[in-house]
Amino acid sequence: MAAAESYPDDLKYHEEHDWARVEGEEAFLGITWFAADALGELVHFEPPEVGSSVTKDQSYGEVESVKAVSDVIAPLSGEVLEVNQQVVDAPETVNEDPYGNGWLIRIRLRETGEADALLDADAYRQLLADQ
Repeated sequence: MAAAESYPDDLKYHEEHDWARVEGEEAFLGITWFAADALGELVHFEPPEVGSSVTKDQSYGEVESVKAVSDVIAPLSGEVLEVNQQVVDAPETVNEDPYGNGWLIRIRLRETGEADALLDADAYRQLLADQ
């Protein structure tokens, strides 16, 4: 079952509908409820390799739904420390819990200051309202 629409205040948001939960020098990355809802039920997640680098504003993987294939855009730069195997095995987890069990990757931040350029929850909600 799909999650209810939400945009938690403790996250940072990228205008390409990706989120980051920054915890010290690491961050969890995922796609927002809006992105998951627009795509529909996810059927595949093509993650990056652990140890590879992701670059802010660049694609680091793909999510595939019954409707489309979409690039996942990195809101921050860093080294991939972990891929969420639960999402690889059961991509619909993202639809059910986009900000909890549906995170995609965990990275070690290359530049902690990058997070300052991301949107807070209110600014992201305004971005959605303006579309």
